[in-house]
Amino acid sequence: MAQNPKKYRLANSVFFFISGFGYSSWASRIPTVKQQLHLSDAQLGVLLFALPVGLMITMPFTGRLLNKFSSRYIMLIGAICYAIVLCLPGLTAFSWQLAIILLFFGASRNLLNLSSNAQALGVQRLYNRSIMTTFHAVWSVAGFTGAAVGYLMVYFNVVPVAHLLGAAIFLLTLTAWFYPSTLQDEPAKDKKPFFVLPDKVLLKFSLICFVSMACENTMYDWSGLYFQSQLHATKSVATAAFVVFMAAVTTGRLFGDYFVLKVGIKRILFVSGVFICIGFLSCFFMQNIYLSFFSYFLIGIGVSCVVPLVFSLAGKSKSLSGGSALASISTIGYLGFLMVPPLIGFISQSTSMKWAFLVMACLGTGMIYLVSLIEQEEQESA
Repeated sequence: MAQNPKKYRLANSVFFFISGFGYSSWASRIPTVKQQLHLSDAQLGVLLFALPVGLMITMPFTGRLLNKFSSRYIMLIGAICYAIVLCLPGLTAFSWQLAIILLFFGASRNLLNLSSNAQALGVQRLYNRSIMTTFHAVWSVAGFTGAAVGYLMVYFNVVPVAHLLGAAIFLLTLTAWFYPSTLQDEPAKDKKPFFVLPDKVLLKFSLICFVSMACENTMYDWSGLYFQSQLHATKSVATAAFVVFMAAVTTGRLFGDYFVLKVGIKRILFVSGVFICIGFLSCFFMQNIYLSFFSYFLIGIGVSCVVPLVFSLAGKSKSLSGGSALASISTIGYLGFLMVPPLIGFISQSTSMKWAFLVMACLGTGMIYLVSLIEQEEQESA
């Protein structure tokens, strides 16, 4: 039977949409769930650790599954589990219940993300041009859509359990509709470790990725709470700020390739670091709702293109294969995405949220320095 690359690409894009929409749906209700359980910033920070723990402990397990079964089967299981767990946070009455749910949420998200990326690599082989960044753009569009829906749910005082249940049903419907169109690929035969630590040349790219992903997920988890705790904004305004951030991320990824052609990757990465630094610094020094909206937009533009561009540089590595180079950078980068945001809760508890954002501005400064170390030959051959 003849293969249909466009059909496979669309179906795989839908599963990236499922991942992004589900995650931003949860993130948009974090302030409400925090209030519902009467949690302090530090207590919420501890609970948020459950998600990365669930993700990290299932990584080796997921890698072994992908060596034995087609990625489409693992993607199906991941999407179903992801949607089911998504509807549970609104039902929690105790913090320990939320911790268990986030543990399973992280595990199901890992199943879905690793398998959908493995599926994307299979679809990529059917094309003679790169299409990987498109999948990341779809995730961003999904994140923006989920944040926008979350804003409406908060604005109309829809309780989290009803909101997240509706989102789960929607994602299960998409899964059932598009799963038959996914690619039937062969299980991976590579017996090497799924994650490979970056070599000396790729280390700076890994650290740049770490900073960007740490800042991005900090905004997912804490952007709404900054507006409520520091600016004394209403829940709807706090959610609107998160929507502004997601809109900026989406806009940046949609137009990123165009600007790369105009000014080059290194300059884009440098400007991204500047935007991240300025955005968080302005949140620290100028605590005003309207200025903070603009600051969130700058941060969103700043983090939008970093990971896809760093991945494109890693794909040119001469010391590792493209897949191994991407995996090595993802290992460190994902640690920033998972581990830094929970630490923000401890910083906020001991000082305030604005000081936590100052720490993120310092990370942005570090990213600017790392980008300045990139040489021309490293841009061309990583």
